[in-house]
Amino acid sequence: MTRLKYSHINIGLLFDWHADRTGQTIVHVDRPADIAPDLGTAFDANTLAATVRDLASALYAAGARHGDKVVIVKDNHFDSVLVAAGAARIGALPVMISPFVPLPMLPVMIAKAAPRLVIAGTTLLAAAVAASVELAPAETPIVTVGEPRDDLPDNAVPLDEFRGAAAVSARPNANAEPMIVTHTSGTTGVPKFVVHSADTAIHSLPPRLERFPLPFMTSRRDDIVAAAIPFFHIRAFLWTASQLAVGPRAMVALSDPAPTEVAKALAAFRPTHVETLPNVFQLWEELADRQPELFARTRLFTSTFDAVHTRTVRKFLNASQRRFPVWAWALAQSEIHAMVGGIVTRPMVNGRRRERSDLTTVGFPPMVRARVVDPVTGQKVPHGTAGLLMISAKGRCLTYLGEDERHRSKVDGKWWNSGDMAISLGFGRYRMVDREVDMIPGMSCIELESTLLDRLANATEIVVLAIPGNLPLPVVCMRDDRLEPAEWTAATHGLPAMQQPRVVPWDQVPRTGTWKVQRAELRARLVGTAAGIGSGNWI
Repeated sequence: MTRLKYSHINIGLLFDWHADRTGQTIVHVDRPADIAPDLGTAFDANTLAATVRDLASALYAAGARHGDKVVIVKDNHFDSVLVAAGAARIGALPVMISPFVPLPMLPVMIAKAAPRLVIAGTTLLAAAVAASVELAPAETPIVTVGEPRDDLPDNAVPLDEFRGAAAVSARPNANAEPMIVTHTSGTTGVPKFVVHSADTAIHSLPPRLERFPLPFMTSRRDDIVAAAIPFFHIRAFLWTASQLAVGPRAMVALSDPAPTEVAKALAAFRPTHVETLPNVFQLWEELADRQPELFARTRLFTSTFDAVHTRTVRKFLNASQRRFPVWAWALAQSEIHAMVGGIVTRPMVNGRRRERSDLTTVGFPPMVRARVVDPVTGQKVPHGTAGLLMISAKGRCLTYLGEDERHRSKVDGKWWNSGDMAISLGFGRYRMVDREVDMIPGMSCIELESTLLDRLANATEIVVLAIPGNLPLPVVCMRDDRLEPAEWTAATHGLPAMQQPRVVPWDQVPRTGTWKVQRAELRARLVGTAAGIGSGNWI
């Protein structure tokens, strides 16, 4: 087997490394794996390692070779990480695609990847056939995982037909070479494929910090760590690597974030560390209200991806019965991982004035530098002036697959254009404003939405949309789909002028596979145009 320095940072070798090193962590899943339903819902370290080795041999037998690209698009489940690890073990490049990408967009993305092999879930394949969508050309083999079905393409072959193939020696790529391709959220169009190596992904600073025993902020050996995240996203690989390095008592990988399903898992495992996306935590607020005991043992909450609202943090920290529960949060991008973050405690959210959230004020971890520049000139702007946030960090992705020029357009030497608007406050502190594409001059949608959520107890989502030539449009989701005029008048007291709110059911708000609101699509549905005020030059 090929031995690499720091083999635990290469997903193709990670599970062998963990089994050899400690082997103590049990991975629990909320439903049987699509790749092997007979394995049940609990995997010890040796089973995980053996499964990855078997998958590597099966993919090799199906035609994948060192240097080939293998597209993986299936129902959300932790087993997506295992399939990708099997591909990386033989030096193939796994290209992860969300099952939530609109069907007509999938052939475009798969064509851009130009894979040797496609691993697809049978549910998604059947939906594509029903919609007359051909995911890949007939000459591209499709290997299926999931429940057998009769309504699949002729070139689809079950993974089981390749099981039991002769063992294949590990031959992963070097740590500086491409290891994994995931994609961005796609809030504004076709998602970009982001190429990472082991060095830029798992060995970069933010994931390395997760593996250190930082007081209150990272997992411990006695923890039960639960995560409800998209397992096709780069975060899933960073989470898996960091947790296996720490070696907690158990990892609980939740594929379905629906509150009813999550409540069952939380009741069974009572995790001490819980991670999910900010919008999913927001969806779970009702659980924190009605079943706070589910979070009674949780000492650490972690949210990544997007900004998190004060009300959400307050509900979960107050649901915990630990003496000093902590919320660790980060704003992250697939291209450069966690950029900024912070730690929140009970006194911070219970003691401040409820009319204002300052969770948008952030600092940067060590070895990550930031500056704010004018969007037109690229020159650094004074403290207190909003501009584009530029980041310098060693975890920057290698490129965009098939779009090298687009990647280069966001790079200025060592600086990466995040596409976020921010204000430098001095002394290493910054206030996040909005994505540039979503900006509204003179205000912050993030802060405004957080304030409104604090004032509207029954609101489950609030989105403030920029409308060219008009006042901002607030879109409000309420638990009972009702918002009284007097209630809105009280909630907006002292806030910037806005249009009258549109009340939209929560399940009718368009979202990406990472649960981000597709603001352009929502704007198009409500006012007939996707155009906002920001230029969108750096999406």
